[in-house]
Amino acid sequence: MNLSYWEIKTWLSKVDFTLVGSGIVGLNCALQLKNKFPKSKILILEKGILPQGASTKNAGFACFGSLSEIIDDLNHHSEDEVLQLVKKRVNGLRLLRETLGDHNINYQNLGGYELFLNDDDRLYNLCMEKQAYINELLKPLFKANVFSFKENLFNFSKIKAQYSFNQFEGQIDTGKMMEALLLKALSSDIKILNNCTVEAYSDSEDSVKIKTNSFEFTTSKLLIATNGFASKLTNQDVKPARAQVLVTKPIKDLHVKGTFHLDRGYYYFRNIDNRILFGGGRHLDFKTEETEEFGQTYLVQNKLEELLKAIILPETKFEIEHRWSGIMGVGKQKSTVVKQISNNVYCGVRLGGMGIAIGSLVGKELADLIE
Repeated sequence: MNLSYWEIKTWLSKVDFTLVGSGIVGLNCALQLKNKFPKSKILILEKGILPQGASTKNAGFACFGSLSEIIDDLNHHSEDEVLQLVKKRVNGLRLLRETLGDHNINYQNLGGYELFLNDDDRLYNLCMEKQAYINELLKPLFKANVFSFKENLFNFSKIKAQYSFNQFEGQIDTGKMMEALLLKALSSDIKILNNCTVEAYSDSEDSVKIKTNSFEFTTSKLLIATNGFASKLTNQDVKPARAQVLVTKPIKDLHVKGTFHLDRGYYYFRNIDNRILFGGGRHLDFKTEETEEFGQTYLVQNKLEELLKAIILPETKFEIEHRWSGIMGVGKQKSTVVKQISNNVYCGVRLGGMGIAIGSLVGKELADLIE
């Protein structure tokens, strides 16, 4: 790119902090850095027209884990580790709401539900058996029972008569959240360049040289917040995980309210603007969905439509209007990777599909690494 003197001087000279990724983590990190270092020059590089990955493509669940997910976590983590995972998600959601305000993200606490298929006796019985234990485990955080069982009020089909209910789960408008974050960043004199892909960087004693698809420049510190795409810029244990989503056309008198989890959380759905948003299904073909490529597959989309018709809207005609996918970052552990990886380079990645819940907090933790 043939840059002018003005472009170089305004955007690419004397940069204190450069962040890769303008999603939830990157924007929150930039805001935290601006609070700590008010006179600093902060630049965010984003490879997409809008934030790529999952920040503008998620389902808008303000959740911290369904009953079966928390039970499953205890198979791989200690009680204290699970408690800390949930605590981090709860604190992250609180920080998100404090940063932007409930009105600006359309936060609603309508509760969350976990459905169990008729033939899934094992999981259903396990959740019934472990509910009191999980409530007791989480009581130090919530000072009340989180989970209970409720009757099938929404007339879903082919599921158990009762489903698990989480009274503390909420939902947001993802688009409003990201718009509010972007506006807050821009009004704080944080610069954002879109359609700008970081191809390589080299760290020296007191600066980092960055090569993008359009230009090269130098920054004092580099912070990587690309989550599902992090493997291109770091050697951390984080892999991409594609999540496919569809949304129906508006449905008259749609009575479904709240956020819903099905099949151990691998499927999820909600009402958004009198439409059903339904996503998930990557467990149908983990290998294919371990990709950085956006898109849909017949296998997953067909299964989503099948379940939508058989379980969620068994007596209702519907049409699909939108389909898309987002890229999450996952690893062997559910803990995030927030660390210094070389002299002047840092990363905050591996959010494990919990970006809304922990993205704000990970952004703050990433900023806190800078002294």
